[in-house]
Amino acid sequence: MRTDDFFIEQLSEGFFELFEDGSFQKMDPSRLDSAGDDPNIGKFTSALGIDPLLICHYGKNIVVDPGLGWGLDHKSSYRNTSNVATNLDIFGLKREDIDLVILTHLHYDHVAGCSFINSEFKTEATFPNAKYIVHKDEWDFALTRINKPSILPGAKYDLDELYKLVAQKRIEFIENDVHAPSRGITLIKSGGHTPGHLVLKMTSRNKIAYFLGDLIPTEYHLNHYSMKHVDTDPLESKKAKTILLKRALQEKAVLYFYHSLYKKSGKLSRDRYKKYVLLDV
Repeated sequence: MRTDDFFIEQLSEGFFELFEDGSFQKMDPSRLDSAGDDPNIGKFTSALGIDPLLICHYGKNIVVDPGLGWGLDHKSSYRNTSNVATNLDIFGLKREDIDLVILTHLHYDHVAGCSFINSEFKTEATFPNAKYIVHKDEWDFALTRINKPSILPGAKYDLDELYKLVAQKRIEFIENDVHAPSRGITLIKSGGHTPGHLVLKMTSRNKIAYFLGDLIPTEYHLNHYSMKHVDTDPLESKKAKTILLKRALQEKAVLYFYHSLYKKSGKLSRDRYKKYVLLDV
């Protein structure tokens, strides 16, 4: 979405396979051409994309959910893997140019790209000049899961490298249900997927957009609630999703998805069966 105030672009780390134990593996997207015949996809693993968001507005550069960050670490084995830094380079930006990082929640497939291991084998902030924002309820809940078995399948919490960012006072913990960190940007606590999950709303004059995090991770989830096995509070999640989609339809808003494979953004409409349909922007 581009307006006089906003430049919004989805970045991409590519296609991944998520295993039941929460581990990820890069996958060849051609496997999706015959997914019905694949013995793993949809049965023992899930195929998904990982797509952080870049927002440039009023002289500020913002990254939302910087992804897995494969290839950022010194001597990483994923040297040829796309990550938030290589994506920014496409738009003429460096890691140092980012002013704000917004984290919808702290599952590691959304936040591992916040930091990396440098040549001195020390944790370093990926965005050295940025402030990182997360809801305090999210951090508090994540702390309760340390050294405990996962209560849900899918992505996990791994806070090891985030501790240093907290110690360096790089992370701002917000506590309100609605927070405006910058002009035209509103963070809305949806909860549901995780206790402190945030949805991002962007407003520019008569245009509105939402970044949905894992409340609605793909376009497939518009009409199907298949997140019960991975949401910490399914009832709260379904309620928040219902309210948000009705609002987005009325506002003619653009929706951005973090985990979609192909259709990563669009505007809502409804078909004759009252089902949501995603239209190209």
